[in-house]
Amino acid sequence: MALKSTIFKAELNVADMDRDVYADFSLTIARHPSETDERMMLRVLAFALNASERLEFGRGISTENEPDLWRKSLSGEIELWIELGTPVESRLRKACGRSASVILYSYGGRSVPIWWEKINRDLQRFDNLQIFRIDDESIRQLAEMAAANMQLQCTIQDGEAMLTASLGANHVGSANSLQIAPERLL
Repeated sequence: MALKSTIFKAELNVADMDRDVYADFSLTIARHPSETDERMMLRVLAFALNASERLEFGRGISTENEPDLWRKSLSGEIELWIELGTPVESRLRKACGRSASVILYSYGGRSVPIWWEKINRDLQRFDNLQIFRIDDESIRQLAEMAAANMQLQCTIQDGEAMLTASLGANHVGSANSLQIAPERLL
């Protein structure tokens, strides 16, 4: 019997002073059975960092031809393709060919520098690709904010995000505020 995705709800308020985006978003996040809280919350952070009316989550971790998040034009062209993790070069090449802009948020501890060493030369040719690294401690604290129903506020200024969660009384020991500075690799 196949396991079903777990559904999370988030009310996300974004104040992005870098892009002049100020909006509230009601998100429904389906966490695949093989997905961790860390990865799911990184998807939420990626949404906040790139928030727009048409930004949406892909169909999930097991869907090969879709990104984790994407934004399409009104006529269906892919304007923004967002990936998470340390994908192979061919996946990023394909994304760069299909989308006007591609952003990768890499995470994964010690494996990221090893991956980056192998792949960075091959990726230099893509003008529409940006790569950021999110550090392990930020990912860990981000996962502590995961709850079935979340109220999150994200303020973005000078490329840094301050994420605050309104956590209920039953959410003992969790962080309620976190500052994240994605490190730009490319």
